[in-house]
Amino acid sequence: MPTVELVYDGSCPNVAATRAQLLRAFVQVGLTPRWSEWLIGDPATPKHARGYGSPSVLVDGLDVSRAAAGAEASCRLYGAADGGLSRVPAVSEIAAALARAISTPHTPDQGTGWRSSLAVLPGVGAALLPKIACPACWPAYAGLLTAAGLGFLGEARWLLALTAAFLCVAVGALAFRARARRGYGPFGLGLAASAGVLLGKFALDSDAAMYAGIGLLVAASLWNTWPRSVAGCPACPTSGP
Repeated sequence: MPTVELVYDGSCPNVAATRAQLLRAFVQVGLTPRWSEWLIGDPATPKHARGYGSPSVLVDGLDVSRAAAGAEASCRLYGAADGGLSRVPAVSEIAAALARAISTPHTPDQGTGWRSSLAVLPGVGAALLPKIACPACWPAYAGLLTAAGLGFLGEARWLLALTAAFLCVAVGALAFRARARRGYGPFGLGLAASAGVLLGKFALDSDAAMYAGIGLLVAASLWNTWPRSVAGCPACPTSGP
């Protein structure tokens, strides 16, 4: 599914007509109407969607009329099929961009999402360090750490520092560019989850609290990487601009 974005100014009178054009283009290529909307000047607008006039439609990060980002303008004009000018992109123009994206799928500027998920893994691994072996096997496990020059990790104070450090990395990854993804909700959940891991593991000695914290941390990571989009509204006008 191509990533489609509508960039517009809040006072632009051509936004509703552009939504109608988007709906027609999706139907024309046989895709379920779904796109994200970004408000010009909003800090939450991702970097790749900035610098376009209103209204602009991006498919996989590229403007449907192949225009480059520049100085943001309040209104924008497009070339019409009859040689004149239009205030909204043509259905054929949007449909052609969708068709190109289907044949060569690409998702713009989403790498930080899955990388933030990977950043959670060291914290989870550190939290589970003492649990990967039964108590009877712990001497052998400690021997392996010692052989690797990491015997000090068996000490509670070092394990606490290591777990806290990795959890800080995980929470920091959730906060990085949060506004461009799911906001600061995942970051707040990650903070609560990290506190649960540390308290359950080192203060309360509660496996239930620790595993609950790990579960919440994984949930925060999934929430953070979940695509933010809005479906085309069935109530949008379907008549021409």
